[in-house]
Amino acid sequence: MVLRSTATRFARLRRVLVGLLGAGSLGTGVCAVFVTGNGTGTGALVGLGGVLLVLALFEDRLESFEFGGAKLRLRAAAADTYALAEEAERRGDSATARRLREQARALLGVAEPAAAEYRRLRDSMAPGPERTRVLEELVARTRRQAERESFEPAEVLRWLREGNEEKRITALVLMRAKRELRDFETVLDAIGHSHSAFEQYHAMLLAAEMIDDLDPRQLRRLAETVTSQRGHRFDPGADRWALSEEILRKATARSSDAEARDDSAR
Repeated sequence: MVLRSTATRFARLRRVLVGLLGAGSLGTGVCAVFVTGNGTGTGALVGLGGVLLVLALFEDRLESFEFGGAKLRLRAAAADTYALAEEAERRGDSATARRLREQARALLGVAEPAAAEYRRLRDSMAPGPERTRVLEELVARTRRQAERESFEPAEVLRWLREGNEEKRITALVLMRAKRELRDFETVLDAIGHSHSAFEQYHAMLLAAEMIDDLDPRQLRRLAETVTSQRGHRFDPGADRWALSEEILRKATARSSDAEARDDSAR
């Protein structure tokens, strides 16, 4: 609780400072319009001030934006995690500080670039087998990278519950790579309410990998959700249909094994 409160204060302070810097740059640039002939420098000041003010005012709503041909990414979650690490270090909790720094680096080094690349590929390539192949290569590469990193489970869950399509698919990939990030309810919802066929397929792949860890009630709910999508979101002959057959077969076998163990225990 103390760490989260510190991160909130840090985020608020960061926005205030960015806002002040933006207002100062914008004001200086406007004044310079009337007192200097350096149009390039004046324009840069006005532009920079405007960008910083937008950051301060709308940080919680923007994911990225274009300025001067360079794509600037908002990394508030990583910055807050670094703030938590510094607070932990001041309290003498070096282990927690080290873990938080690793999570922040993983977010910046793996999750964010993967999400950005997914969106770029989706937007730049026409739907079809070639785009699917390229996206699958990105998924495989991201999963290999994620296996060597540490992530904050709550942040990954937030990406899947509240994020856009690229964040949701990235969260599913991270969950496939790291068992400790998995959450049954969220994965089940991703199958039933996916944003795309690609996302639903990977949510189903993750669910198939989770079957051995599910209890009888969860197995029943998984089977019901997958069955409800057959003939509705995908038809016989599709990759998802074949995957649904595998999930239902594994879930049935797992349920039968659990019932047999219960009978032998009586």
